[in-house]
Amino acid sequence: MGRSPFTLAAAVTAALPGAEVTGARALTAGGDGRFDSAVATLADGREVAIRVADDDEAATELAAEALSLRALTAGTRAMLPFRAPEYIGETRLGESRALVTELLPGFQIEAAHVPAGRGAAESMGAAIAAVHMLPPSVVRGAGLATRTAEESRHEVSRLVDAAAATGHVPARLTVRWRGAVADDELWRFESCVVLGGVQATSFVFDDDPEHGPRVTGLLGWHGLSVGDPAVDLAWLSAAPDAADDVHSAYARTIDRTPDAALEVRARLRAELEFAQWLVHGDSLRRHDIVEDAAALLQALADGLQSDELTVAGSPRPGVDSALDALDRVPAGPVSGIDTSMQTDAYNPDDLWREESAEPDRRDDAGPWRDGTGTPATDARGRADDDGSAGDAARRIEIGSRETEDLSDLRTASSATHDRADAALAGPIGDALAGTTGDDAAPEDEAQRAARAALQRWKSSASE
Repeated sequence: MGRSPFTLAAAVTAALPGAEVTGARALTAGGDGRFDSAVATLADGREVAIRVADDDEAATELAAEALSLRALTAGTRAMLPFRAPEYIGETRLGESRALVTELLPGFQIEAAHVPAGRGAAESMGAAIAAVHMLPPSVVRGAGLATRTAEESRHEVSRLVDAAAATGHVPARLTVRWRGAVADDELWRFESCVVLGGVQATSFVFDDDPEHGPRVTGLLGWHGLSVGDPAVDLAWLSAAPDAADDVHSAYARTIDRTPDAALEVRARLRAELEFAQWLVHGDSLRRHDIVEDAAALLQALADGLQSDELTVAGSPRPGVDSALDALDRVPAGPVSGIDTSMQTDAYNPDDLWREESAEPDRRDDAGPWRDGTGTPATDARGRADDDGSAGDAARRIEIGSRETEDLSDLRTASSATHDRADAALAGPIGDALAGTTGDDAAPEDEAQRAARAALQRWKSSASE
């Protein structure tokens, strides 16, 4: 539209009632021309930036930025090692939306000119990590978008399909992108607070005499959301010299281990910027945009060194991996391995080492007795003489017993612990030796029951 800075500055008073504007100048930052912008100087010495949308899409972006900046409370801003613009107000200039924010002083660096090493690159990586460490409640509380890893994956898949449907994407790129979408290894990440597409020019620097350029402010908050952290690192594809140092500083600053596929997804999202430009032009029926995007995509396809976006060192399914696994299978069956259940706690046989020396407590009829004159059963519950008669007698005996009062066992248990060193000589030893009688103590009865259970288990194990 080309509105003059003075026209824009005059609108500041509508967004900030009572403000006195004393000066105005143009605001240029190498943008895409979707906004008319200016800097207004107020009587109190503050400088504010005013931007006016040029179309509906730009108006939506301004509305989103206004919502995001208002979501950054004083407490949230205190968590950041840099400044975010303060929201001043909104107004309309004619039919267009206008947003007024605080102007952050400093300078910007184009991506291709960001130097490696200490200074700008490391400060940028630390700044991105600081945003990603903000609590997600900042976003959710403002009603902004949140995406899980799977939702981010589906969003990318839809973009790839939409771009391919235009017929202007080289087949090599379509295969490459769909392969990345299908790779589960790329989409195992934890969603976090993101700016939603930070650019190198989003960072505002000052020059530290000792450490070089450092980030003092961050612009472009309209995409604030919870989502894939890779979206804020995609711009590094245009900063080849600084990329490694930005990633290293990010990894050192972030409060969690970055996922292994972060850099790969960042590269994928950088490539998909061209696809999004293509889809945008196609939806507007803008042949000039479509042709421009198609040329960029063809140049990208021609310059690729690999057809795949994969995590370094990750296994790749397929025939080769199957053959590798087959080579590790032993040629013959493995023998000599005892697969029986074993334990190093004790050997069951050791518990019954003295059993052979015990006199058989059998009466004239032969079967084992339990001290009550009732035939005892073996491990499978069969009587030694007649099975059906033994079972019936056993059921009658058990059914006729009164319920035992176990309240005295607490006292007996305490006494047993006091005699731990002489356990085998006490009631437990007597039970294992087969002590019986009508005057047996309650703990003796419990030990006989335990011995009977162990006897059944031992007999079952020996079958």
